[in-house]
Amino acid sequence: MISPLAYIHPGAKLGENCTIEPFVYIEDNVVIGDNCHIMAHASVLSGTRMGNNNKIFHGAVIGGIPQDLKFVGEDTTLEIGDNNMIRENVTLNRGTASRGKTVVGSNNLFMENCHIGHDSVVGNGCIIGNSTKIAGEVEIDDFAILSACVLVHQFGHIGSYVMIQGGSRINKDVPPFIIVARDPAKYSGLNIVGLRRRGFSNEAIKSIRDAYREIYESKTIVSTAIARIKESHEITPEVERIINFVESKAERGIIG
Repeated sequence: MISPLAYIHPGAKLGENCTIEPFVYIEDNVVIGDNCHIMAHASVLSGTRMGNNNKIFHGAVIGGIPQDLKFVGEDTTLEIGDNNMIRENVTLNRGTASRGKTVVGSNNLFMENCHIGHDSVVGNGCIIGNSTKIAGEVEIDDFAILSACVLVHQFGHIGSYVMIQGGSRINKDVPPFIIVARDPAKYSGLNIVGLRRRGFSNEAIKSIRDAYREIYESKTIVSTAIARIKESHEITPEVERIINFVESKAERGIIG
């Protein structure tokens, strides 16, 4: 199941039942788990640590050095979980001295030609659309969906269960559970379809909607809206997640 036309460095470690197609290039200091499938012309570079059942499509470059002029060759990693699908020409860069590693969770879909920059963290169950570009040190929480050609500024934070419209330019943090759309990108309501697909109850969705009405529709500053939520709303787990996200992003600010 390993093509004789592939190059695999003797120092690389491969798990059981892997399929390595012709012209794959795997460097030293690479660990690949069981049942992974790496297709022709893909490259897996030094510092990559990959779990099980990952599928890497043609031309992807996994574990490339950071596109950061401060990088001087330090020993860093790219850590990938299980059951990820990484489509054609995707690039996932390893970390720098800043965080030491780029981290990708499990069950994600990275569509054709998207890029994940150095020291970023991608959660579980995310979809990153065609040609979407994620800069360095970005955090993307679980079950976020970024449509095609989205641009995310460095140090940004994308909350869980969000849906971001294709072509959006994200230069502020995106709190959980919402849709971001329009040009310039802004809050455009709740990700109702996504929440229902993930099993959120009507009561949970109502609590989320009420919290965001305070934040986005009350015409007050965000800190005042958060104070009102704490005083007059039931603090469900979903509302607590919103509060924690917004308060932790006070300096950078959330999308308008």
